[in-house]
Amino acid sequence: MPKIISRNYTLQSLESLTRHGIHPVLARVYAARGIVEPGQITKKLSQLVPFENLKNILIMSTFLADAIIAKKRLLIVADYDSDGATACAVGIRALRKFGATVDYLVPNRFEYGYGLTPEIVQLAATITDGKQPDILITVDNGIASIEGVAEANRLGMQVLITDHHLPGDKLPDATVIVNPNQPGCNFPSKNIAGVGVMFYLMLALRAELRVRGKFVSKKEPNLANLLDLVALGTVADVVKLDENNRILVQQGLYRIRNGRGCAGINALLGVVRRDFRQVSTYELGFMLGPRLNAAGRLDDMSLGIECLITDDKFHAKQIALQLDALNHQRREIEADMQDSAQVMIEKILIDQGSNQNDRISHSLSLFDSCWHQGVIGILASRIKDKLYLPVIAFAPGNDDEIKGSGRSIPGFHLRDALDIVSKLNPGLLLKFGGHAAAAGLTVRIGDFDKFRDAFEQTAQTLLTPGDLLRIIETDGDLNESEMNLELAQYLTEQVWGQGFPYPTFNARFEVENQRVVGGKHLKLKLRKYISNTNKQALSHLYDAMLFFYQDSLPKTIDAVYRLTINEYSGNTTLQLTLDYWAPV
Repeated sequence: MPKIISRNYTLQSLESLTRHGIHPVLARVYAARGIVEPGQITKKLSQLVPFENLKNILIMSTFLADAIIAKKRLLIVADYDSDGATACAVGIRALRKFGATVDYLVPNRFEYGYGLTPEIVQLAATITDGKQPDILITVDNGIASIEGVAEANRLGMQVLITDHHLPGDKLPDATVIVNPNQPGCNFPSKNIAGVGVMFYLMLALRAELRVRGKFVSKKEPNLANLLDLVALGTVADVVKLDENNRILVQQGLYRIRNGRGCAGINALLGVVRRDFRQVSTYELGFMLGPRLNAAGRLDDMSLGIECLITDDKFHAKQIALQLDALNHQRREIEADMQDSAQVMIEKILIDQGSNQNDRISHSLSLFDSCWHQGVIGILASRIKDKLYLPVIAFAPGNDDEIKGSGRSIPGFHLRDALDIVSKLNPGLLLKFGGHAAAAGLTVRIGDFDKFRDAFEQTAQTLLTPGDLLRIIETDGDLNESEMNLELAQYLTEQVWGQGFPYPTFNARFEVENQRVVGGKHLKLKLRKYISNTNKQALSHLYDAMLFFYQDSLPKTIDAVYRLTINEYSGNTTLQLTLDYWAPV
């Protein structure tokens, strides 16, 4: 059973934030997330880390300025997820405003796999009207594409790499690399997403073109108008929302809420029936992001990119509807895969015997020949959340290969763990890469058992029993006077996400009423528990939801909850959303 603890904070930080007029609950929440003074929650673009801090960005911007003036052909090679799509859209929109001749190519994950592979380079050489591009620009990929860059060099195409993934022991022989995680880069926001890197490059390029007098006779492009895309890609890629990323996201939300979002983002919000004036990080991460990702998972991410680069509202709406349909299809596939995975997990538990205390050792690697390659990452994430251990799910790849997508828990750096497996077992991993929390890899189908055992051995070495105990951190409890619609609305307006989690609270409740709605959710009436039953009538009755749960709850529960807003039939009311519950 998970252990629930309250986040710590210092009274000094709390008092400092409160003195500056910050709501007492929000001040407590901020203090528990390491904020010690109001300047750390600034929303001003002027507080962004200067682009000059990114290694090689001035060299790359000069190179691109020369290429634009020389009318060279540029081709962006994008990744097939939301970060790659938004990064590509930022590059296409900005470069075209700068007068560049630029197009894009996004690999089909089922044919070419991830990154700038030699096969993608060969395709790029002929895709633009039969004319070979002069320069390839990678977005959200490329730092591990040693063979692909070598092939581009052989064919006479120069490669500019913009990426944020962790590099391997060797860097590609690219013309220029901009990546905050490459050796020697002092950029402090190591968590910036690929779209953020591309936005920074466009800032540097505009500055270079400005020095060259490019905008003397015409209006200078306002790159801040691209921050809606930066916000979407940053939140959807689940990168840590450090101070720099929070500014990017807040500024992007500000533009969307004020009706200045691009046609594609507005169309996607329309499809999910959300008011652009009230959009939050929730809509970006859990509604728009999955619909964009569905294109890359099941079809072709070019569909998502077209949605983000068009200015035609009707065209954007038509694409958004297609993306929504793909997302529904993805959900159906995922449900079937979860069912088959559950059968596998139950068999593993039976094989292990009762002495394992219903726990699957330290890791879990699963393969099914019927699984969809585009959905295994979501499957791994779902199982990881349920079992609380590192999970890698595999699906068939090309020829005799299988492709895996992994998700990890805090304390277990997945990409580093795969690196250990690779070094201890030369030739076992054909490809791998990623982050601490998520990674991808390719192995031969005949080596699955060997990989599973090697990965488990590595997990046993690196993970302690404490690492495998799920800790749920909350922001304590709220007084009933604090549990109101005003606070819920205030919390919703702020920027929350990975590394800066949405505020949750914990308390004991009496379950006064419960019923299943929509065939799969539990609608509740809850009352804060008071030990003296004579005071029971003084406790307020709260509407609450427990999503994707249908069984009856006991009379008294301990619960972790969020203050949320319920909009129904024109009425806006406070609603508690339960993230976790346990019987008392």
